[in-house]
Amino acid sequence: MWGKIKIIILIGIVFLVLPFFVFADYGGQKTTFFVDSNYDLLGRQEVEATLIRISPQLYFYLEDNWWNALDRERISEVKFALQSLEEEFENKIYPELSKTFGSEWNPGIDKDVHITVLIHPIKKEAGGYTNTGDEYPKLQNPFSNEREIIYLNSKYITSPLTKSFLAHEFFHLITFNQKQKIQGVTEEIWLNEARADFAPTFLAYDQNYQDSNLQRRVKAFLASPTDSLTEWLNESPDYGVINLFTQYLVDHYGIEILRDSLKSEKVGIPSLNYALEKNGFSENFSQIFTDWTIAVFLNDCSLHPKYCYLNENLKNIRVFPSLNFLPLFGKSTLAFTYGTKNWAGNWYKIIGGQGDLRIEFIGFPDRSFKIPYLTEDSSGSWTVNFFELDNSQQGKVLVSDFGTKIRSVVMAPSLQDKIIGFDGEEIEYAFFWSASTQEEIEGEQPTQTEDIQTLVQKIEFLKRQLETLQAELKKQLAGEEQEEKEEKEEEKEKEKEKETFSPTLEQNLRYGDRKEDVKILQTWLAKDSEIYPEALITGYFGPLTQAAVIRFQEKYKKEVLAFWGLEKGTGFVGQTTRAKLNELYGGKLLSKE
Repeated sequence: MWGKIKIIILIGIVFLVLPFFVFADYGGQKTTFFVDSNYDLLGRQEVEATLIRISPQLYFYLEDNWWNALDRERISEVKFALQSLEEEFENKIYPELSKTFGSEWNPGIDKDVHITVLIHPIKKEAGGYTNTGDEYPKLQNPFSNEREIIYLNSKYITSPLTKSFLAHEFFHLITFNQKQKIQGVTEEIWLNEARADFAPTFLAYDQNYQDSNLQRRVKAFLASPTDSLTEWLNESPDYGVINLFTQYLVDHYGIEILRDSLKSEKVGIPSLNYALEKNGFSENFSQIFTDWTIAVFLNDCSLHPKYCYLNENLKNIRVFPSLNFLPLFGKSTLAFTYGTKNWAGNWYKIIGGQGDLRIEFIGFPDRSFKIPYLTEDSSGSWTVNFFELDNSQQGKVLVSDFGTKIRSVVMAPSLQDKIIGFDGEEIEYAFFWSASTQEEIEGEQPTQTEDIQTLVQKIEFLKRQLETLQAELKKQLAGEEQEEKEEKEEEKEKEKEKETFSPTLEQNLRYGDRKEDVKILQTWLAKDSEIYPEALITGYFGPLTQAAVIRFQEKYKKEVLAFWGLEKGTGFVGQTTRAKLNELYGGKLLSKE
């Protein structure tokens, strides 16, 4: 009798603790995973995968179609690679990154200490990816895998680069926990990627430069050095510039800047400025970026300690400026109009010509440009100076003895106007510069020829361009397609008898989406400045849009969140969120004759 009672008591205890018990995955387990169709090689949204290997901290799942198609020799290679990857993660990647930067969410949403690594065929040259949507329950995000998960490209699974990819993606899990879970903020993508892409260097994986992640990034940067640091389009040049800048930042200011900015409640540039000040540096992000634009051209510590890289693998890196020739004899003028985005480097080298040289710069009004210029003397030594710009972003410098004592001049203008709110594609702003021999500009008016416009004409032309660009920017910020929508508006005016209704949102939207419905969502959210003060209509569902959705959900939580038993917004535009948005803004009669 007592034995039966003990069994009943034991069963009762099991049921009492069951909600807190976690059933771990087991070897051979088959699971259906959601994957990002933008990355999956076949554009799939779901894949079947089998758990092949378990370590104390990792589950290795391999996508079935790929895994089952391998021959015996390849299977053996993959299994050996997984063993090596496991050892690298357990003994180096996890302990070293988590010790310095903090841990991922552990045990996380699935209450399991293991991180899932799903290996499947991925598009292009991507080594892997993560999706923050997996950190939310399906109730909030129907496409969530409800676990801490890293996706790796099966193409590279036996490559030495895979440990760098794993470190990079694991850092994203750390960032999610340190920023979103602990601080309640979402890091700007460019800085999120910058820290993650520095992880292989931090772990010394880039010391062997040949075929390293660093070598890949150097090639990408040198192929497109004028790419904006803060504009993130998830393309190869984006990775190049964020890596090369971060290498310089850590070289001169230490890994603490990445660590402390990560643990700050601030994001983006303000978080870096906070970390710099905390660590006792007088320089801010703007000064460091300007120094970096000089360093990637000169890379010479003897000229100034901050005008070079300290990393031995980057000692010889140099950007090649755009060459601009002045005729060796006679009067001559060069005049150009260019465009640039915030925090993008630009380099222009002037050679040829003879006599005193005047360089004039005119930047886009109401912006903030920084312009170092470097002069090279006849012995090949460089001197660094800076333009002084007035309130209208105009400035002039005079270089004496050009062509004799001075061999060349290099300008490195950069736009440093925007500090926060980087979310997708950025606006390009125009600037103008001219270089003239002193003899030509001494008179009241420069001479004209059929082929060379005068400096005044160039300036007037630039002003007209700026006016046009300003008008176009207003249209962009209002969410209009420049030509196509203008034509539609004309058609609407001609057909006044027709009634026009605003659209409705018919599909769920989530972080990372790029589509027309996101523009509709952003346009609606922008109607309330407290919800979406940035009012950017980009078509990209980034951190700013996600934050705005959360504010919207919490403002209307009775209609949106209460149904799901939630108090805080999720940033996922699902059934109830769409319903409230459509109720407020969708299907409204816009005009009627």
